Amino acid sequence: MSERAGTYTPIKPNYAYAIFSVALVLFLLGFFGLVLMYAQSLITSLKEQMKVLVELKENASEEHIVVLDSLLNGLPGVKTGSVAFVSKEAAADFMRQQESFNEDLEKLNLANPFLDGFTFQMQAKYLHIDTLDQLRNQIRQDSMVSDVYYQENLVTDISSSVGRLAYFALGVGLFFLIVAFSLIHNTIRLAMYANRFLIKNMELVGASWEFISRPYLLRSLLNGVISGLLAIGALIILIIWANQNLPELNGIQNYTNFAALFLILTLVGISINWLSTYYVVNKYLRMRVDDLY
Repeated sequence: MSERAGTYTPIKPNYAYAIFSVALVLFLLGFFGLVLMYAQSLITSLKEQMKVLVELKENASEEHIVVLDSLLNGLPGVKTGSVAFVSKEAAADFMRQQESFNEDLEKLNLANPFLDGFTFQMQAKYLHIDTLDQLRNQIRQDSMVSDVYYQENLVTDISSSVGRLAYFALGVGLFFLIVAFSLIHNTIRLAMYANRFLIKNMELVGASWEFISRPYLLRSLLNGVISGLLAIGALIILIIWANQNLPELNGIQNYTNFAALFLILTLVGISINWLSTYYVVNKYLRMRVDDLY
């Protein structure tokens, strides 16, 4: 057996166990990624449901209402299609439909206390106190606007929760990556153990390290792709099951993010397989023959 021959046939390690072990680790990483994606989508959905109220003055004309409607729709960060005019009569009718509305108050036949106004929602990335304050000041400059209201405490609480979630996700994500690398590396090391003598013998007869490593490294790339595909297949089944049993998740799914997650999992599987195989092969090449026993 020589390097001139251009190739050699190594004893095949038990790659099946290594492939399924790596696939399981990648599946756990992907599951954590899916949980984060759904959590982020849910937070975004909740943030974009918060409404901003623009209250108009009593003497606002219909022409001015049309102009203000156009102005609000053109503001940066306003969610498309969310601007809605609410007349004071509609506001009063809405209050009468609430269970908490006291019928005794209605019997007093008081004047309608509500004013005409607009409601709209903001895109999640614009939902910050500073941005909303600037928006409020800009809308207040209109002569027919009485005031602008939004739930400041809710915005603060959501921003704080998102920050804590980001730090938690970062910590757990790093932990998962460390555990994944350790498990995958040990699995590959055990799979390569059967070939340690062949690797060393090839070096002793004059084969270069590159020549010896090449078939193992190419196989590691293939194993990484197979492991990634197995993990992706299991995650797709999990997503389909979630869609069927948890229909409320259908509205917060982002298939672009799913594709990015699947690509990352495949690259992680390929990278860790390749790096671990490279390390193990070179470790055996550096060892003395006596140390291989």
